[in-house]
Amino acid sequence: MDGIKDISTLQQPQSGRGSLIVVLGAGESGTGAAILAKMKGFDVFVSDLGEIADIYKGELEKRGIAFEERTHSEEKILQAAEVIKSPGIPEKAPLVKKLRERGIPVISEIEFAGRYTSAKKICITGSNGKSTTTMLTYHILKNAGLNVGLAGNIGKSFAWQVAEVSFDIYVLEISSFMLDDMYDFKADIAVLLNITPDHLDRYDYKMENYADSKFRILRNQTDQDVFIYCEDDPETIKGLHLHTVKANAFPFSIQKKLEKGAYLENKEIKINTDTSQFNMSISELALQGKHNVYNSMASGIVAKVLELRNETIRESMGSFKNIEHRLEHAGSISGIDFVNDSKATNVNSTWYALESMNTDVVLILGGVDKGNDYSMLKDLVKDKVRAIVCLGKDNKRIHDAFEEDVDVIVNTFSAKEAVEIAYHLAKKGDTVLLSPACASFDLFRNYEDRGEQFKAAVRD
Repeated sequence: MDGIKDISTLQQPQSGRGSLIVVLGAGESGTGAAILAKMKGFDVFVSDLGEIADIYKGELEKRGIAFEERTHSEEKILQAAEVIKSPGIPEKAPLVKKLRERGIPVISEIEFAGRYTSAKKICITGSNGKSTTTMLTYHILKNAGLNVGLAGNIGKSFAWQVAEVSFDIYVLEISSFMLDDMYDFKADIAVLLNITPDHLDRYDYKMENYADSKFRILRNQTDQDVFIYCEDDPETIKGLHLHTVKANAFPFSIQKKLEKGAYLENKEIKINTDTSQFNMSISELALQGKHNVYNSMASGIVAKVLELRNETIRESMGSFKNIEHRLEHAGSISGIDFVNDSKATNVNSTWYALESMNTDVVLILGGVDKGNDYSMLKDLVKDKVRAIVCLGKDNKRIHDAFEEDVDVIVNTFSAKEAVEIAYHLAKKGDTVLLSPACASFDLFRNYEDRGEQFKAAVRD
C-alpha cells in the first residue's frame, strides 16, 4: 500500500534499556501491547485522542503505565524508539505521517506480540466470515484438547495473552488494518477466505490496494507453513498471480472437485490433505448456508493439517454456536422472525445473509457507507425483500440503488423506530433482517451497540 514503508530491516529497540515505546490507542489491543511492553522492560507511554474506558485505565494505573487521553503530546510521542498503533488509526492521520517522516517504526500489536511467543499462529483474514471461521477453528481445537488461545480482532488482546498466559497455539482473526503494520510477524497457518470491496476509504478507493493488504498474510511464510484459500473467489485468484506463495497451499471450493484441499460433492464436504481425508454431510453442520460451507471447509482444513481426529472435527462442526450479531435469532413476534446480523458491515456480508434466507424479508439497511456498490444485492432484493427500512443519517444511496426493486423504502433514525416500522411492514412468516451493509458509527458506538439496541427493541 502506498505510504507504508518496509521497516523489517530496521533494528528493533532493545528491552530493559530505557527505550521508549509509545502505544497509540488504549482499547483492548493497545492496553495489551502496553502491558507486554512494560513486562519486557521498556519505558511505555500510552496516548489516546479519545476517552479511555475505565476498565483499561484501571489496568494501566495498576501497572504504573503512563498514559494520556483526549490529546496526543506530539513532542513526547516523536521521541519514541517504536510506536504500536491501534488498527483503527488511519495511515493518513497527521501524527502517523509525522512518525513516518521521522523514520520512527510504526507497527501493529500482532507484530509486537509475535516477537515474544513461540506458539504456533493460525491467522484468519478475509472480507467476510473471518469471525465465524476464527471462532469455529478455535472451537474445534479447544474440543480436541489443545492448549489454544483466541485473539486478534476477537477475544482478548494477543499481546496481553502473550504477557500473562502460556498457549501452544493461537487462533487469530486478522484485519487488513493489522496486516498493514505487520513486517516480521509470520503466520504458521494462513487462511484467506475471500476478498470483496470493504474499507476502500482506507485504501484510496482502490480495490488493488485493499487486496494487496490482504495478501500480506503470506508475508514471511516458508515451505514449512500452510496457506488456505478459496478457489472460487475471483479477487483471491487474481491476487495469486501477483503474489508469491512459498507455503504448502490448500484451496477450497464448492464449484469444482480438487485433488488437494476441500470441495463439495453430493452435499458432502470432502477434505484431502497430504496425509489424511475427512468427509461430512453439510446437513450435519451447525452453520447452514453457502457462505458457512466455505467457512467450515477452511476450519476443517486447518484441523486436518493439525492432524486432529475426524470424530472430533465432525462433533465440533455439528455443535458450534455462531457468534453474537452474526445471523443471530433475536426473537419471534406474531409469526415474524427477527434476525440480528449487525456484524454485516459491508455489502458482501449482507448478500450472504439474504442468500441464506428462506422467507420473504423486511431488510434493515444503512449506516456509514464506505463507498458501497449495492448492485450485487439487486437480484436478491427483487427476489426476497418485501420492504427496506433505512437505519442511518444519510440514506440517499440506498434509495437510489433500490427504488425500482422494492415498493417501500422508509427512513428511520433509531433501532427502536426501525424495529417498530419493520414489524408493521412484515407479514406472518416473514423475517425482519438487520443486515446493514454499512458501518455503525453514525448512530451507534459500534456494530455491537447497534445489534444490542436492535435486540432490546425486539424484546420491548
